[in-house]
Parts: sequence; C-alpha cells; structure tokens
Amino acid sequence: MRFKIVYDTPGRLRVRCGKDVFSKLQSTSLEAQICAFPGVISAKASYANGGLLINYGGNIREQLLEEIKSINARTLSSAPLTPIQLTDEEFKRDFFKIIAKRILTKLFLPSFLTAPLTIYRAIPFIKLGLSGLASGKLNVAVLDAVSISASVMSGSYGTASSVMTLLNISSLLESYTRKKAKNTLSDSLSLNIDKVWKLENGEPVQVPLKSIVTGDVVRVQQGSMIPIDGYVISGQAGVNESAMTGEAMLCHKKEGSSVYAGTVIEEGSADINVTSLPDDSRINKVVELIETSEDLKSGVQTKAESFADNLVPFSLFTCAATYLFTGNLTKALSVLMVDYSCAIKLSTPICVISAMREAAEYNIMIKGGRYLENYAHADTVMFDKTGTLTVSCPDLAKVIAFEGYTEDEILRTAACLEEHFPHSVAKAIVHAAEVKNLKHSEEHAEVEYIVAHGIATKLHGQKALIGSAHFIFDDEKIPYTEEQHSIIKKLGEEYSMVYLAIGQKLCGILCIQDPIRENAANVISELKQKGLKNIVMITGDGESTAKSVCNALSIDTYHARVLPEDKLNIINDMKAKGHTVVMVGDGINDSPALAAADVSVAMKDASDIAREVADITLLTSDLERLCVLRDLSEKLFARIHSNYRFISVFNSGLILLGIAGLISPVTSALFHNISTMALCAGSMKPYLDEKEVK
Repeated sequence: MRFKIVYDTPGRLRVRCGKDVFSKLQSTSLEAQICAFPGVISAKASYANGGLLINYGGNIREQLLEEIKSINARTLSSAPLTPIQLTDEEFKRDFFKIIAKRILTKLFLPSFLTAPLTIYRAIPFIKLGLSGLASGKLNVAVLDAVSISASVMSGSYGTASSVMTLLNISSLLESYTRKKAKNTLSDSLSLNIDKVWKLENGEPVQVPLKSIVTGDVVRVQQGSMIPIDGYVISGQAGVNESAMTGEAMLCHKKEGSSVYAGTVIEEGSADINVTSLPDDSRINKVVELIETSEDLKSGVQTKAESFADNLVPFSLFTCAATYLFTGNLTKALSVLMVDYSCAIKLSTPICVISAMREAAEYNIMIKGGRYLENYAHADTVMFDKTGTLTVSCPDLAKVIAFEGYTEDEILRTAACLEEHFPHSVAKAIVHAAEVKNLKHSEEHAEVEYIVAHGIATKLHGQKALIGSAHFIFDDEKIPYTEEQHSIIKKLGEEYSMVYLAIGQKLCGILCIQDPIRENAANVISELKQKGLKNIVMITGDGESTAKSVCNALSIDTYHARVLPEDKLNIINDMKAKGHTVVMVGDGINDSPALAAADVSVAMKDASDIAREVADITLLTSDLERLCVLRDLSEKLFARIHSNYRFISVFNSGLILLGIAGLISPVTSALFHNISTMALCAGSMKPYLDEKEVK
C-alpha cells in the first residue's frame, strides 16, 4: 500500500494513503492488522482521506513502515463497524438530517405551512421554558422559549427556525462527544480476551468469555492473562501482579489464593473458581463515571452555565426597558434576539469536550472536564515510584559473590540455571550475562523447578539452588554468616534479591531493581517549567532506594517506607496547606491516594482498581503525556476566556445597534446565531500543534 508520511515523531506516526484507498468497513480490519504488529500501541484509520495514525513503542519505525507497504488494500476484509465508528456514523446521519430539514424547509415548504410547522417545532422548547418558570428559575431554557415565542408571535418564523436548529445542533454535538468518550474508554479498559478454557466434567473446553458465570472454573496456562477475578482451587502459579502492586517479583499462588483479572501467569498453571467478572465491575463502573455528567463537569463549565442563567433576567430586562422607553417592538425584539447566555452556555462545554476528545487522540483518557481544570491549576505532583517513575520490568543491578567465587562466575552460573524459564527475573539475569558476553553452557544435570520458589539441580556433583529467600533459607536450610546477614539486610532496603547456593553454602546474591523510565528526568524538569514546582515521590521502598531514584531524577522531596494510608495522609496534608495536588500511580496500594488527590492519573499498565479510581488514565507508558496534558488544559482555559471576551464585545455591539434601530430583529438574530455557530465551530479546533507534541 502506497502512502505519504505526514507526521513522524518517536512513538507516533501518521501516514496518508489517499482518498478511497480503503472503505469504511475495511478501516476496522486495517486497524486490527496494524495493532497486531509487535510494538504497536494503537492505530486509527480514516477512510475519508486514507489516513492512518499509529502510536507505537520501541525502535520499530522502519519495520512498521515496511508492514504498511506490504498491506494490499484490495484484500482487506470488511469488518463490522466498531462502537466508536457506529457513534461517528450516527452523528453524521443526525447532523445532516438537521441541516437537510432546515434547507428543504426553507426552499420547498409552502408558505402557508411555515407558521403551523414552526409553531409545532417550538412546542418542546416552550414546554421546557414553562417547566423552568414553574420551578421558580429564570434560566436559559426560559430565554430560549421567550425568544422563539416572540419570533413566532411577530411573524419571524425564519428567525425562530434558525434558533431551534442551532439549539438542536449543540445538543447533538454534546451527546456525540460524550458517547465517543464512553466508547473509547470502554475499548481502552477491555482485556481483549474473547475465549477462555472452562472446565466441564474435569476437561477444559474453550468457550466465549461472555458465557462465563460466577462459580465456573477456568483453567489459565503459563503465559496467559487471567480474565476474571477468583481464587485458585488447584495448581500452583507464579503470577505477575506488577500492574496491581508495583512489585516486579512473581507472587506465588496456590490453592485458596486470590487472583485478579488483568494479571499474568508467568510460571505454572491454575484452575480458578470465578468470583466476579470484569464486565460486572471494573470496566462498567469506570465507563459509568462518564455518564454522571453533573459530577464530572468542570468548575468553569458549571460557572458558565450558572453565569448564563444569571444573565437571562438582564436580557429580559433590557428587552422590556427598550420597549418601555422607545415604544418600538422591533427594537425590543432586536435586543431579545441577542443574548450573552446562548454563546456562553454552548461554547464552554464544547471547548471542554473537544479538549477531552483531543486528549484521547494523544492516548489520554479523561473522565470529566473538571479534572482538566484541576490539572491546569495544579502546583504539586506526587509520584509513586515502582511502575510509574520506574519500569515494572526487572533489571540486574549488582552481583555479590561469596565463598571465593567471582561476580562473573556467580552471574554465569545463575544465567545457566535460569535460561530455561520465562519469568521476568530470569530474563533479567540471562540478559545481564549476555551483555557481559558470559557464555553459560549447560554444566548441570536435569533441573527441578519449584513454582514461584526456585530451581534445584546438580552442578559438578554438588547440589545447586537458586531462588527466593524463603526457598533458600527456610525450605532448604542454607546457613549464612553474620556478615552475610548484614549485607542481605542492607541490600534488602534497596533491591529485590535472588540467592544462589552451591554445596549447601550461600555463594552469591543477585540484586534486582526496576530501571528508571527513559524520559522520566526530562519530564520532571519540564513539569517544573510548566508551573508544577512541588514534585514529590512517595514509595513503600526503603530510604536508600528512594534517595537514589530522587537523586537521578532531581526530585527534592520524597517519602520512603510509606503504607497506603500514609500516602493518603501526605496528600491530605498538602491539600490542607492550599496546594492543588496531582497524584500519579499504578497499583492497588496507590488507590487511596489517587482517590484523595485533586486530580489523579493512572499509568497504562495500572491495576483495574487504580484505573477505576483515577480521574485520568494514560493509554501509553510515555510520561511525556503528563506534559502534553498540562499544555492542553492550559490552552483550554485560555480559549474559554478568549471566547468570553469575544461574546461580551460582539453581543454588546449587536444590542446597541438594535437599540439604535440600525439592525432589524432578523438581522440581529442572524448575526447572533452566525457568531454563536462560528464560536462553537472554533471551539472544536485542535488545541495542540501535533508537530510540537513529543
């Protein structure tokens, strides 16, 4: 498939293949094919212009371009429309329906039908206005009803129709953007698991995940993601729960142990009794948050709506005063056709919703506008360490050798024992040996693998063991000296450790750490430049580990050895001092702090609970999105304030022209409606220059 690169930056690529290269239905298949390529995070295809936007990780740009070239557009299958695509189609259909009705009515409706049709269309708006009056409120709905009614009563049916068309379009726009956000969020939180192995009469049978009910037993093999919440009834497994806890070391799961959806079995296998389904809790609860619009509206949006309602009496008073002093109904109607509230109430939510949509394009999912406002005004960011500032992918930091062995000998032996096993710590050890070019040919006998504990084998006639402290010291009773104990205690404050014993002696320790994210230091520096002066790290790790990470990232303040409740108290203290606090985390242990912060951000690989609690979710592992979000939130409020200034000046001018009798009610309404529509259209423009986003 031929294409032209229109945007190219590390991790983000936009190409254009040309109009009509692939169809609407083929675009879904194209997205699926690109997403299946290793390293691709997301792909979005636009059939209208043949555009393809790809977010990816790692150094795969050249391979990705070759993959795109190899695609034959003619052979792409036509997949069913996704919920997001269906939402787009529904919006286009309803929007053009509104416009078509207005045009056809204007051009072809017989004049004798104009009045009754306009009156009929006005009834819902009048009812809404009367409902506001009945509740004792002079709100925008009342003003809309008065404006439409006055236009009808004066015979300005075209003006009344224009006002109603504009209101219908604005309602459609808000509904569309909310549906779009909901579908995008639902898609991002999906586990993307369609089928599971269910035990029926003791035999595994592949069935759709959606058919699973509470009480069913599901078998999950090594290398597979656990699709449900439950507990183990048979088998043993080493489960990677880093997304939930931030801990890189595997968790040993045996009979009776609880397991959670979204975690991965890296060792062994397990039969799991289902206690709850993801669709019944985590995903749906998060998605439902989008629909609680009143709670999720930004403060500025709520203020705009309140301000708009408060301006209604002023508009009505100005209209009445004009008629009282001039006795000219035309001048009074000219004033009534112009109001500040309409543009304020329509443009502000469109600004907010457009910002939320644009954030989604940059892999940032925001649950409500008020969180954008809080983020724009924040002065403090509190980071969790593991899985946030560091990568939840273990790395070998150092090797400690005893009993006359060298560090290289310990590493070579450890790699030799670990190379057959796929878990993340084993890979880290093997990789470290490869980097040092240490050849580790098999010199041992057949190994005995104890799930989530370690490895036992014979090495040169001696029993060799490698694994956890529990396995080495408790199970195998390997002794250690006071000096070794002192070293272990000190290192334990900074690292996770794997122990190697040969011939019933402790011969070496391999220290495992989570490496710092590649761009974390630059992000910290950039956030400070953008006004977030207080950067704080809070972690459950020891003092040494915390200090080391903070020094590397130029973070001045940190709190070590903190429990989840400690993180909560720290945030509450910062808020009590008048700070607006952003909390960035990923694990279950971060959930209380995420809930307490003024605005909370969950990382891409965060636990379901963390994502559920968080106000904002990053759909990529790139911390740079935090800086993008700051720019977006600040530009949002700059646009809102700019809109306010335009509305004040332009509409005041129209009112003065109407009072002076220089423009008619029809002209007044026309200019007012055109300016409002132009303002709303301008409010939907992108906030960020894609070329400037890193």
